[in-house]
Amino acid sequence: MFVCSVSSSSLAKVITPVIALVVVAVVIFSCLSDKTDKTSEVNAVNVSSTSDVLDYISSLGWEVSDEPDEIKEVVIPHQFDEVYNRYNEIQKSQGFDLLPYAGERVKRWSFTIKNYPGYENKDCIKINILVYEGCVIGGDVCSVELDGFMHGLSGE
Repeated sequence: MFVCSVSSSSLAKVITPVIALVVVAVVIFSCLSDKTDKTSEVNAVNVSSTSDVLDYISSLGWEVSDEPDEIKEVVIPHQFDEVYNRYNEIQKSQGFDLLPYAGERVKRWSFTIKNYPGYENKDCIKINILVYEGCVIGGDVCSVELDGFMHGLSGE
Protein backbone atom coordinates (compact mmCIF):
# COMPACT_ATOMS: atom_id res chain seq x y z
CA MET A 1 0.00 0.00 0.00
CA PHE A 2 1.24 3.46 -0.88
CA VAL A 3 0.52 6.45 1.34
CA CYS A 4 1.24 10.03 0.40
CA SER A 5 0.80 12.90 2.73
CA VAL A 6 0.52 16.49 1.58
CA SER A 7 0.48 19.47 3.86
CA SER A 8 -2.25 22.04 3.40
CA SER A 9 0.29 24.73 2.51
CA SER A 10 1.72 22.53 -0.26
CA LEU A 11 -1.77 21.84 -1.58
CA ALA A 12 -2.57 25.56 -1.59
CA LYS A 13 0.62 26.24 -3.58
CA VAL A 14 -0.61 23.86 -6.29
CA ILE A 15 -4.32 24.70 -6.34
CA THR A 16 -4.03 28.51 -6.26
CA PRO A 17 -2.20 28.82 -9.61
CA VAL A 18 -4.57 26.29 -11.22
CA ILE A 19 -7.62 28.27 -10.07
CA ALA A 20 -6.00 31.51 -11.26
CA LEU A 21 -5.39 30.00 -14.73
CA VAL A 22 -8.98 28.80 -14.96
CA VAL A 23 -10.31 32.25 -14.03
CA VAL A 24 -8.06 33.96 -16.60
CA ALA A 25 -9.14 31.48 -19.30
CA VAL A 26 -12.82 32.09 -18.54
CA VAL A 27 -12.38 35.88 -18.69
CA ILE A 28 -10.48 35.72 -21.99
CA PHE A 29 -13.01 33.34 -23.51
CA SER A 30 -15.97 35.49 -22.46
CA CYS A 31 -14.34 38.62 -23.91
CA LEU A 32 -13.64 36.90 -27.20
CA SER A 33 -17.11 35.40 -27.46
CA ASP A 34 -18.66 38.79 -26.62
CA LYS A 35 -16.81 40.36 -29.58
CA THR A 36 -17.95 37.67 -32.00
CA ASP A 37 -21.54 37.82 -30.72
CA LYS A 38 -21.69 41.49 -31.73
CA THR A 39 -21.34 40.70 -35.40
CA SER A 40 -23.51 37.58 -35.46
CA GLU A 41 -26.76 39.48 -35.92
CA VAL A 42 -29.55 37.75 -37.82
CA ASN A 43 -29.54 40.45 -40.50
CA ALA A 44 -25.75 40.72 -40.71
CA VAL A 45 -24.43 41.94 -44.03
CA ASN A 46 -20.69 41.70 -44.59
CA VAL A 47 -19.04 44.58 -46.42
CA SER A 48 -15.34 44.99 -47.03
CA SER A 49 -15.22 47.58 -49.82
CA THR A 50 -17.07 50.48 -51.38
CA SER A 51 -18.46 48.05 -53.93
CA ASP A 52 -19.96 45.89 -51.17
CA VAL A 53 -21.56 48.92 -49.51
CA LEU A 54 -22.95 50.04 -52.87
CA ASP A 55 -24.40 46.57 -53.48
CA TYR A 56 -26.09 46.68 -50.06
CA ILE A 57 -27.55 50.16 -50.71
CA SER A 58 -28.76 49.03 -54.12
CA SER A 59 -30.46 46.01 -52.53
CA LEU A 60 -32.46 48.50 -50.44
CA GLY A 61 -33.69 50.18 -53.63
CA TRP A 62 -31.62 53.35 -53.42
CA GLU A 63 -29.55 54.85 -56.23
CA VAL A 64 -26.38 56.66 -55.19
CA SER A 65 -23.17 57.80 -56.86
CA ASP A 66 -20.29 55.33 -57.20
CA GLU A 67 -18.19 57.13 -54.60
CA PRO A 68 -19.16 57.94 -51.01
CA ASP A 69 -19.56 61.56 -49.96
CA GLU A 70 -17.69 60.64 -46.79
CA ILE A 71 -16.23 57.69 -44.92
CA LYS A 72 -15.73 58.71 -41.33
CA GLU A 73 -14.78 56.92 -38.14
CA VAL A 74 -17.26 57.58 -35.35
CA VAL A 75 -17.45 56.32 -31.78
CA ILE A 76 -20.69 54.89 -30.46
CA PRO A 77 -20.94 56.51 -27.00
CA HIS A 78 -20.59 54.41 -23.85
CA GLN A 79 -23.73 56.03 -22.39
CA PHE A 80 -26.64 56.81 -24.70
CA ASP A 81 -28.31 60.19 -24.20
CA GLU A 82 -31.87 60.96 -25.32
CA VAL A 83 -30.79 61.62 -28.92
CA TYR A 84 -28.84 58.37 -29.20
CA ASN A 85 -31.68 56.42 -27.57
CA ARG A 86 -34.08 57.78 -30.23
CA TYR A 87 -31.54 56.95 -32.96
CA ASN A 88 -31.19 53.44 -31.57
CA GLU A 89 -34.99 53.05 -31.68
CA ILE A 90 -34.74 53.60 -35.45
CA GLN A 91 -32.02 50.93 -35.55
CA LYS A 92 -34.09 48.48 -33.50
CA SER A 93 -37.11 49.01 -35.77
CA GLN A 94 -35.03 47.67 -38.67
CA GLY A 95 -33.44 44.76 -36.82
CA PHE A 96 -30.25 46.41 -35.58
CA ASP A 97 -29.18 47.46 -32.07
CA LEU A 98 -26.25 49.75 -31.30
CA LEU A 99 -26.06 48.98 -27.56
CA PRO A 100 -23.64 46.05 -28.04
CA TYR A 101 -21.30 48.50 -29.81
CA ALA A 102 -21.27 51.15 -27.07
CA GLY A 103 -17.74 52.54 -26.84
CA GLU A 104 -16.66 51.01 -30.16
CA ARG A 105 -15.22 52.81 -33.18
CA VAL A 106 -17.26 52.21 -36.34
CA LYS A 107 -17.12 53.51 -39.89
CA ARG A 108 -19.96 55.61 -41.25
CA TRP A 109 -20.30 55.49 -45.02
CA SER A 110 -22.40 58.43 -46.39
CA PHE A 111 -23.83 58.73 -49.88
CA THR A 112 -26.31 61.11 -51.55
CA ILE A 113 -29.52 59.36 -52.64
CA LYS A 114 -30.51 60.20 -56.21
CA ASN A 115 -33.95 58.55 -56.34
CA TYR A 116 -35.69 59.62 -53.13
CA PRO A 117 -39.36 60.33 -54.00
CA GLY A 118 -39.96 64.08 -54.33
CA TYR A 119 -36.23 64.90 -54.09
CA GLU A 120 -34.89 63.37 -57.32
CA ASN A 121 -32.97 66.45 -58.44
CA LYS A 122 -31.72 67.57 -55.04
CA ASP A 123 -28.56 66.68 -53.11
CA CYS A 124 -30.11 66.90 -49.65
CA ILE A 125 -31.05 63.25 -48.98
CA LYS A 126 -28.27 61.11 -47.51
CA ILE A 127 -27.92 57.47 -46.60
CA ASN A 128 -25.55 56.55 -43.80
CA ILE A 129 -24.34 52.97 -43.31
CA LEU A 130 -22.65 52.03 -40.02
CA VAL A 131 -20.02 49.28 -40.32
CA TYR A 132 -18.21 47.47 -37.50
CA GLU A 133 -15.43 45.02 -38.36
CA GLY A 134 -16.78 44.55 -41.90
CA CYS A 135 -20.40 44.07 -40.86
CA VAL A 136 -23.34 46.46 -41.31
CA ILE A 137 -24.67 47.26 -37.83
CA GLY A 138 -27.12 50.05 -38.66
CA GLY A 139 -27.85 53.10 -40.72
CA ASP A 140 -30.36 55.74 -41.67
CA VAL A 141 -31.76 57.85 -44.46
CA CYS A 142 -32.01 61.54 -43.67
CA SER A 143 -32.57 64.97 -45.11
CA VAL A 144 -29.90 67.54 -44.36
CA GLU A 145 -32.36 70.38 -44.92
CA LEU A 146 -33.21 72.68 -42.01
CA ASP A 147 -36.60 71.02 -41.44
CA GLY A 148 -35.21 67.59 -42.34
CA PHE A 149 -36.19 64.07 -41.36
CA MET A 150 -34.59 60.74 -40.53
CA HIS A 151 -35.82 57.18 -40.87
CA GLY A 152 -34.57 53.65 -41.34
CA LEU A 153 -32.75 52.38 -44.40
CA SER A 154 -35.81 51.00 -46.20
CA GLY A 155 -37.68 54.30 -46.35
CA GLU A 156 -40.32 53.46 -43.78
